[in-house]
Amino acid sequence: MSTATVPRLHPGVLRLHRPALLVWTAFVVLCVGALLRVHFSAVPRDRVCERAGRCTYAAFADANNVVNFLGEVLSYAPCAVAAWAGAALIGRELESGTAKLAWTQSVSPARWLTATLLTAAVPLLAGAAALAVAFGRVWSAGQDVLVTDWTWDRVFIPRGPLLPALTLFALAVGAFGALAVRRVLPALAVALGVTLVVRVYLREVWKPLRNALPGFWELHLAATGTVLVLSALAVAGAYAVLGRHMP
Repeated sequence: MSTATVPRLHPGVLRLHRPALLVWTAFVVLCVGALLRVHFSAVPRDRVCERAGRCTYAAFADANNVVNFLGEVLSYAPCAVAAWAGAALIGRELESGTAKLAWTQSVSPARWLTATLLTAAVPLLAGAAALAVAFGRVWSAGQDVLVTDWTWDRVFIPRGPLLPALTLFALAVGAFGALAVRRVLPALAVALGVTLVVRVYLREVWKPLRNALPGFWELHLAATGTVLVLSALAVAGAYAVLGRHMP
């Protein structure tokens, strides 16, 4: 593909969202670091003390407590992504008129939206994938110490590709919400609310499948597929709304 057909953002837009990228990177690094500490330090320690029958637990040091906490944080992280996408990534550009200026001077609305989504999606998906791999391996390797049930959302969501899928869904919903309402705070509320509803009630979607799909991966991939379909619908909706507002 020639460089003329590759959608790109203006460098100023990239600089504008650099702080958000740095925050996301720091979040990923801190969570992966905490998971590695659990894997290499807390789990072996708790394993030894349980065998010796002399365990003393501290709320912020117990391996199971730390994994439970991280699982909850990761399972709700897409909600923060949705709020950012709706308010800052796209909502602010629309409300301030910066996006419209770019449309009339250098790039079409469709190319602008494509470049914006791709620029955000790559680091978001890479980070979410790294978190999912780290969480899944740490949780699986420490099952003799970690008592968390895989059917709980704090394990079911961050243990595999469902976490990147939810992150992509959050980005898509943020874009759709911002383009639909074109105001920062309403877009934030819409994106956050929709993502939160999907996150909270996701269990209800896959729970009826447990009899037909009793294993973790069968259920997990079914839920992932559902979220990806919703993501595609949100992206299609974003482009449809954008088309009605093209100058």
